[in-house]
Amino acid sequence: MNRADAERLIVKIADNNNEIDAAQALRYEVFYCEQAATATAEQARRKRDFDHYDGVADHLIVIDPAIVDKSAQVVGTYRLLRHGQAKTSDGIYSAGEYDISRLLNRGSKLLELGRSCVAKSHRNRQTINLLWQAIAEYIDRHNIDILFGCASFPGTQLENLRLPLSYLYHFHLAPSEIRPRALDGRFVEMNQIPKHHISEREARFAIPPLIKGYIRLGAQIGNGAVIDHDFATVDVCIVLSRAQINARYGRHYQMSRGAV
Repeated sequence: MNRADAERLIVKIADNNNEIDAAQALRYEVFYCEQAATATAEQARRKRDFDHYDGVADHLIVIDPAIVDKSAQVVGTYRLLRHGQAKTSDGIYSAGEYDISRLLNRGSKLLELGRSCVAKSHRNRQTINLLWQAIAEYIDRHNIDILFGCASFPGTQLENLRLPLSYLYHFHLAPSEIRPRALDGRFVEMNQIPKHHISEREARFAIPPLIKGYIRLGAQIGNGAVIDHDFATVDVCIVLSRAQINARYGRHYQMSRGAV
């Protein structure tokens, strides 16, 4: 995608059911057709990825108006779940995998990031930057303090992930006062290789682009990985402060177009 192509893209919060439906169609294409997630019978019938969180979330979308088929114009999406100053984990998707009580007990305004995907045709730095510029504007508008959510390694073969999981544990573990922890019964030990045996270069190469991008922003990681059999992934929990986002996508990066 060249610069002219990137400049035609529109990033916004979905404001009607057709746009949300298009985001769910993109999620289905990426998660279930391209990757190895297991759809429910209803998801397979409708060819949409959906759950009950969609009805209470904001859906950040990237639209390519040059695509003739309007139902396929959504080429990128993020699901944004605001939790105000929540004290309980009710309505928090990540709470199905992680104990996030330390985050909740801070009384901070939290934003849960999830269901991130980009169409293969638009999977490039320009589209990702548009999404993150929009997230920076969104957290500024809603005065968000901390972002968090699950991010995934594809596949469930833990022996292939010993190096990157150990690297994240030793070099990017969140401080104890805000650190999520994988739930008992789902906890997978990340500390599998001693720190002095880790090649940082090799470990970073083995980390998926989305997690790598979070780390570049200064994100930190909860303790313990979780196997998500429905999505055929191994998940880690990301924690990222507003200050870290603003340092990279601050006001001088923010968009002059697109309603967020």
